[in-house]
Amino acid sequence: MRNSLFAWVLLTTSFFGASAYATEDPLEGFNRAIYGFNNGADKYVVRPIAVGYEAVLPTPARMGVNNFFRNLIDVNAALNAFLQGRFTYGANNLGRVAVNSTLGFFGVFDVASHMEIPQYQTDFGHTLATWGVAQGPFVMLPFLGPSTLRGTAGTLFDAYASPTGQIGGRDAQWGLRAISLVDIRAALLGADELLSGDQYIFLRDAYMQRRELLTNDGAVSDDFSEFDEDWEGDDL
Repeated sequence: MRNSLFAWVLLTTSFFGASAYATEDPLEGFNRAIYGFNNGADKYVVRPIAVGYEAVLPTPARMGVNNFFRNLIDVNAALNAFLQGRFTYGANNLGRVAVNSTLGFFGVFDVASHMEIPQYQTDFGHTLATWGVAQGPFVMLPFLGPSTLRGTAGTLFDAYASPTGQIGGRDAQWGLRAISLVDIRAALLGADELLSGDQYIFLRDAYMQRRELLTNDGAVSDDFSEFDEDWEGDDL
């Protein structure tokens, strides 16, 4: 859904603006059709729910919900860090989970960040990249938004391996995922106006730049400039 798309756009534009990014897109016709479907679902279903969610819940409550899901993501990121052989990063993320799950009341409060425990942002798509798995072509997924063949495999693994894929029964799991989607979309309501021109290309290029940042640990090759920056990642 566009909630994830906006998150990638915001990260990418903070580094580069909306610069063009060359990428192979042999499935463009199919991808544009899926993008149209996602756009309609967001317009008529997800965004209205997110607007109501923002109106009903005060900011501190929304921050608590967001922190709760970020804590669950840290669990999954720790697993992927260990699979990548980055044991220090994995240990840091486990430390964050331990602190936030106890002192932070099940992650509602982000105590770990106040304690300056570093967070490693990663996913199984990144893990596959470190193992040498080819990226494959760009793919627009129904509801989930932009991806690649490698990223799609990573998303399936992460969905199963994450705490939201293991908690309770299927009703509880899908309920948590729905709340997480609405929470992220509500946080990005002010970003709608960022999209201009050919929105499909803008979002595709933003996603591919964001993935390049992730898989190269922040080092990006750019046609217009050459630089390296320390990168802390974004919310997955």
